[in-house]
Amino acid sequence: MPSVEENTFNQLSDRLLDSLRNQEQVSISLNCERSQFTRFNNGKVRQSGFVHDGSVTISLINNQREAYTTFPFTGNLEIDLEIALENLEYLRSQVKQLPINPYIVLPESGDSSREVYKGDLLDSNSALLAILEPVENLDFTGLYAAGVIMRAINNSAGQKHWFATDSFIVDYSIFTSQDRAVKGIYAGQDWRQSEYDLQISQSRASIKALDLSSINIPRGEYRVYFAPSATADLMGMLLGAVGGASLQQGSSALLKLHIGENSLSSLFNLKENFSKGTVPRFNELGIIAPEELSVISAGVLINPLVSAKTAKEYNQITNGANNSEYMRSPEVEIGTLSQSEILSRLGTGLYLSNLHYLNWSDRPNGRITGMTRYACFWVEDGHIIAPIENLRFDDSIYDFLNQNLEAFTDFHEFIPNTDTYGSRSLGGIITPGMLIKNFTFTL
Repeated sequence: MPSVEENTFNQLSDRLLDSLRNQEQVSISLNCERSQFTRFNNGKVRQSGFVHDGSVTISLINNQREAYTTFPFTGNLEIDLEIALENLEYLRSQVKQLPINPYIVLPESGDSSREVYKGDLLDSNSALLAILEPVENLDFTGLYAAGVIMRAINNSAGQKHWFATDSFIVDYSIFTSQDRAVKGIYAGQDWRQSEYDLQISQSRASIKALDLSSINIPRGEYRVYFAPSATADLMGMLLGAVGGASLQQGSSALLKLHIGENSLSSLFNLKENFSKGTVPRFNELGIIAPEELSVISAGVLINPLVSAKTAKEYNQITNGANNSEYMRSPEVEIGTLSQSEILSRLGTGLYLSNLHYLNWSDRPNGRITGMTRYACFWVEDGHIIAPIENLRFDDSIYDFLNQNLEAFTDFHEFIPNTDTYGSRSLGGIITPGMLIKNFTFTL
């Protein structure tokens, strides 16, 4: 059965479409959520509440010109319709003053879609106990967010798309008496108390290791194991580098891979995978992406993401990418390294759980710089010896994802987007951990 938000949005869209004049074309999109938010500090509830919020964006095209505006979505049809019609009149007054856009993409008729993913979320009344009971006596700080997130697009070409998914995240840090920390994220669509309890148990074990005296590691090159969270940070740098426009314009860090001047390991496979239901397949124009699309296969960039605008400008074929040509549902393929083998295969080197402050230090040559962060350890002969003081690294994807890539793990984790600025984010990245033979630390 459609939700109140879906019914209201469809009625609002129909009324707006009925009011269009000759040559006007429009896309109407919705960003909406019903969420519970709770912040924790020192193992106690600091702040808790509920949010029911949304916004509508109208994009008006007339005579090769386009303007858009965004306004709050209340869910009350009478109120929202009055505001929407006022905004449509405003756009009419503005769009005729804009220059012609030769690469504008008009709404096109095509398949409509409706996807609703129901999850097994914690009851709001029992959620706090379920989260806090396993972390008793720990300095536990973090955020719990859960509920339904909705996205929709209707346009004047007749397309209607609706997407809604239940989801939750527990994004936390556990601090030691020495002010060190273990960071963790438990997220998904179905809450499994046993899985959460196991993750907290593993965090407790890491806390014990952090109680050892830390050591300074001199700059140099080391064998490194990157846990899935750390791998996700590195892979996140590539998600916007596969865009067709950036490759055409020469600004992508993967340009040398694209033109064959450099290579990546045959162990590396990256794809878009929308089958998990974490993000909608339709983009801002209502174009539906394939459920799966291989982007990098055996180290070869075979399918750059091409938006309809890039396709028009550079005479290419779109594959359903959004306007930013940023991967929306990325998945890195697993390898053969088992959980039980990680430390022994690492031997002597660094075990890195988390990274931060990542940036391109030399984009054309694929060099990434950043810092180690939470729960990072020095390992000798397959045994954790001590936590390390933070290190800065600087290395190239054409090295650590090429000849220095030794293995991916045979398991992967979903690392969600945790941004809640303005609204809860959708999606994330599915990635294994990885073992690197040689990685450069500069400070």
